[in-house]
Amino acid sequence: MTLTLLFSAPDRIWPLYETALPRALQQAGIDARLTREAAPEEVDYIIYAPNETLRDFSPFTRAKAVLSLWAGVEKIAPNPTLTQPLCRMVDPGLALGMRDYVTGHVMRYHLGMDRYILGLDGAWDQTAPPLARDRAVTVLGLGALGKTCALALAELGFDVTGWSRKLKEIDGITCLAGPEGLKSALSTAEILVLLLPDTSQTQGILNADSLKHLPEGARIVNPGRGTLIDDDALLAALDSDQVGHATLDVFRIEPLPEGHPYWSHPKVTVTPHIAAETREDTASEVIAENIRRGESGLPFLHLVDRSAGY
Repeated sequence: MTLTLLFSAPDRIWPLYETALPRALQQAGIDARLTREAAPEEVDYIIYAPNETLRDFSPFTRAKAVLSLWAGVEKIAPNPTLTQPLCRMVDPGLALGMRDYVTGHVMRYHLGMDRYILGLDGAWDQTAPPLARDRAVTVLGLGALGKTCALALAELGFDVTGWSRKLKEIDGITCLAGPEGLKSALSTAEILVLLLPDTSQTQGILNADSLKHLPEGARIVNPGRGTLIDDDALLAALDSDQVGHATLDVFRIEPLPEGHPYWSHPKVTVTPHIAAETREDTASEVIAENIRRGESGLPFLHLVDRSAGY
């Protein structure tokens, strides 16, 4: 039987998947018709990214799953019409891109590269950085992206602590959980990386109170979610030198509004949400595998826990 797959996503994404998805489906041995328009009662799977066309999932009574093209599902999961299983995107290409971004900015802070890039103004300062093993890095969030980054940093020799909502065990990483674990994880974080999902429990997790637990002059890298940070609290911490510098890739409002204090703050590096992106080739393989599993009666990969929000 030929499956009907509805590709419902912003127009700009379609050219990326128009050939990559059919190729991945063919390689997985799946006979399917990929379309951008179909009668709801004919659709077997919905390949989805938030868009203006499809917001009501209730007519899709035949659909076995909604397969998200995004790692974050905070804009999808709360939809009350969504009764089908929802799978988030865990893309190996996305994880590798995030690894590269995080390790690059951690190394920038570790080596103190900004003072050379900005110029020493004639000061022949030969102070060398410590070895990576003597630098404490904390990663908040140990999901697929956080774990990949934490392991990469540990492989480079950093003393890595990871924090997550539920306690995890990862070789080479000091894993903590819970409110007291968070305070402990922050207290050693010379460099702090934020890779938590956007949930009611994580919004504003870096605020005026929690920032006080960081070592004075700590550096922050946030390629996770803009909602993780209380912006006013971070700006105050930067101005008081409690935080030495922050690299921010995600924001509460995007694009970051003209005139926002982050643009001109001397201790903030703004990158325009480019830390990592889903790669159509590897993402298509993930989608094809989940369809194969659905048709074989196997559990879906990366199934979203609606109660947790991810």
